[in-house]
Formats: sequence, C-alpha cells, structure tokens
Amino acid sequence: MSKKQEAPFLISNKWVQRSGQLFAIVEADIRKLRHDPYELFTRMIQPAIWLLIFGQAMANARAIPTGSLPYLDFIAPGILAQSILFISIFFGISLIWERDMGTLHKILVSPAPRSLLVLGRALAAGVRGISQVFIIYVISFGLGVHLRFDLLAFIGICIIVMLGGAIFSTFSLIVAAIVKKRQRFMGIGQVLTMPLFFASNALYPIDMMPRWLQIVSMLNPLSYQVNALRNFMITGSATPIDLFTDFSVCFVFLIVLVAIAARTYPKILY
Repeated sequence: MSKKQEAPFLISNKWVQRSGQLFAIVEADIRKLRHDPYELFTRMIQPAIWLLIFGQAMANARAIPTGSLPYLDFIAPGILAQSILFISIFFGISLIWERDMGTLHKILVSPAPRSLLVLGRALAAGVRGISQVFIIYVISFGLGVHLRFDLLAFIGICIIVMLGGAIFSTFSLIVAAIVKKRQRFMGIGQVLTMPLFFASNALYPIDMMPRWLQIVSMLNPLSYQVNALRNFMITGSATPIDLFTDFSVCFVFLIVLVAIAARTYPKILY
C-alpha cells in the first residue's frame, strides 16, 4: 500500500481512536451520576424554589415589563439556564478530588490529548444537565407556563443546555487548576455564580439594565443561552432572538475555554 493510500486509513483510524477516548471520558463521569441517583432529586429543589416562590410572587407584582409574555413564561428558560450554571460552575471540584486521591496522575499520563480530556469532561457536564430540562418542564407545566412540545424545539433545548453545561464546567476546571484548594474553590465558585446569573437576561429584560450592565450582559454567555432557550421553550415568545448568533457565541466561548483549560489542566498537580 502506498503512502497516499495509507493516509486516509491512518486518519480514519486516528479519528476512531480519539472518539473512543472521548466516549470513555464521558462515560466515566456519567457513571458517577448513576452511582449517586439521589443527586438528581437534590437538583430539583433550587429551580422549584425559584419558580414556585420567586416567579409567582413577581408575576403577581407585575413589576417587570416582559412584553406580551407572562412573567413565569419569561423566567422559566432563565431558571433552566441558572440550574445548568449552578451545577456546572462547581464541576471543577471533582478535579481537585481526583488530584487528592491520586487518580488524576493516571488520567494525565494517558495518551489522550489534554484538549480531549477537557472536552470529554465538558460534554459529560452537558449530558448531566439534560436531567434539568425534564425537571423544569414538569414544574413549568404545572404552573401553566406556555411551553412548546415539538421535537425540533426539544432537540434545540438539549443542544443549548449541553453547550451551556460544557462552557461553565470548562470555566470551572480552569478555576480549579488555578486555585488548587477545595475551600478556596468553593468560595470563588459562590462569588462567580451570582454576577453571572444577575448580569444576564434570565430574570429581567436587558433593556431594564443601566448601560454598563447591558454591556456586561452582552459579554455574558449565559445571556445567549437564555435567549436560545426562551425561543425554543416558550410558545409565542416575543423576544427578538437571533439563534445563529446565540449558538455561534456559545461555540466560540467553548472553543476558547477548552483551549485555555487544556493548557492549565496539568498545572493542578503542582
């Protein structure tokens, strides 16, 4: 076989090998969730509180202009995005645990590229977030939110949820690799979640914000995630949304963060 004939075969074989490595990383993280199914139930508490208490109270107050959308319809996608953020932003603590238990050394000496290790963890975090979609849909349906139930919309929701989980979990891995200590990481994680959440359009339109906060919101990937979710989830959403922009911005954030995380990932050992 000539070199020209061998080239496509080698590329195909390498792609299969990389895919297998990526699947193994994702499967290993998902297996942890299967061994602790009660985590799914604890995840229900926070979105339920936001929708049942905050959402209904503010809906009755009618203090926030949401156009033709009822307030519960407006914030339901925002609460889903918030749930993904809060789950993913603490994902990096598993990296510190693995370092302390000695398993991270074994992972880092594997032949898989660092970027693949990071991407595998990012995808695993995104898959974990899919459970939140069902939780939010059940609660929202019970509260009378005007939800869409067509297949294409549901696929779009799952894709943007996975993207959001991947973005914030990768950001979390970067923070974990820098701070290296569990207590310090938990403190920083708590500090980061509130600004990311409140400096987005999850609870109120961007038009209500002061100009400087509008600029921050436009640089916040959570805002684009909420935009896409609101378009996919809610019937008759009046929010002007450019889905191409939403997905493009999320993909760019993910690519940049994966590249940074791949460089900082091994530094947690030192």
